[in-house]
Amino acid sequence: MGKPSSKLRPAAAHHRSGDDESARGRLLSAATRLFCKNGINATGIDAIINEAGTAKTTLYKLFGSKNNLVHVVLETEGKQWREWFIGAIEAAGGSPRTKLARIFPALKQWFRQERFYGCPFINAVGEHDKDQKQLRAIAMRHKRVVLAYIEKLAEEMGAAEPEVLAHQLGLLMDGAIVAAMVSRDPGVADTAGLAARSLFPALKPGKARRTSSVAQQLVAV
Repeated sequence: MGKPSSKLRPAAAHHRSGDDESARGRLLSAATRLFCKNGINATGIDAIINEAGTAKTTLYKLFGSKNNLVHVVLETEGKQWREWFIGAIEAAGGSPRTKLARIFPALKQWFRQERFYGCPFINAVGEHDKDQKQLRAIAMRHKRVVLAYIEKLAEEMGAAEPEVLAHQLGLLMDGAIVAAMVSRDPGVADTAGLAARSLFPALKPGKARRTSSVAQQLVAV
């Protein structure tokens, strides 16, 4: 039949690219759900490809290994979570204090979701060797972005030590996430929120506050 016409090659290449993107999306979705629900170590390659409806060779072609898939899942989940979190805090506008006060109501909505399985980063580090540097590095990159956003709001609010307040709120967030995962009680967010508000500095009338422009910069990290 001879070689295909050159006019057909871009279309064929585009079709293959589309198939790869579709398979990649299905594999990421399946791996994310199974890793979060059952744990990374308890989830085998066969379970992922069965749920995704792909071949094992496709997984290895697109990701190379299960470890690489785990890293991509965590990076993707982290970016999506930050986009959601910062979007939830910024959506209705308001003062930096008002935005910080939205942290735990936003978490409560997350805790109420049927597929809330806790923080994938805490879970991943928790179930692996604590000397596993790659997973911890991915987790810490995610945490630094979240804390930087909170620290910026704390600074705008007039906190004497914005970095300290950000870390205090971060610890309350982590505690609430773990407590909600274990207890399945979204109300733990309310208790954490009460503790968080007790850390906010007293309002100083007349003090100028800068408008935060950090949100859009951080969600893309």
